[in-house]
Amino acid sequence: ARRALKGEERPGLAMTFHAGLAEIIVEKSKDLCGDTGIGTVALSGGVFQNKLLLWLVEERLQKEGIRVLRHSLIPPNDGGICVGQVLGALNR
Repeated sequence: ARRALKGEERPGLAMTFHAGLAEIIVEKSKDLCGDTGIGTVALSGGVFQNKLLLWLVEERLQKEGIRVLRHSLIPPNDGGICVGQVLGALNR
């Protein structure tokens, strides 16, 4: 059996990790939005298959007044790459 780090239970550690990662993503997004004047962020890539992380980041960005785009028809992971390849081929 694995021992929990510093006596904490795994669910608490997992939530702490996800909340910390979400905060880093939100802070960097705010910085980039401020630097560029763009108020929209697209949450994409395989990491955003993680529903908890997606929810935490999206909720916090929206509270900051940042518009969030996320996948609804095309998957955020490698499954979306082939769609981009098809669109690229069609444009040639």
